[in-house]
Amino acid sequence: MKDIMGMMGKMQEMQAKMEEMQADIENTVVEGSSGGGMVYVSLSGKGELKGLKIDPGLLKPEEGEILEDLIIAAHADALVKADIAKQDKIKEVTAGLPIPPGMKLPF
Repeated sequence: MKDIMGMMGKMQEMQAKMEEMQADIENTVVEGSSGGGMVYVSLSGKGELKGLKIDPGLLKPEEGEILEDLIIAAHADALVKADIAKQDKIKEVTAGLPIPPGMKLPF
């Protein structure tokens, strides 16, 4: 019976840490870039676009298609960085817990 109570306590502790981690992820801002730094995109940890910086040299009408591609690439770069940051935070919270390999958190 003691083991079950101890396990329940650990689960409640983990739930509190997960809630704190999710709030922390929401407040995290990551930046992605493309075109050798000509386009920067800032995203929240949830993938929401927070900022966009474009080198003025790209603001030519004939370069519109290139600019669109660079914005998409910068956004993709930032999404990857946001996912890495999220996974790092999850590892911190779940360190030492017997979680099966491949189990995705948060639930």
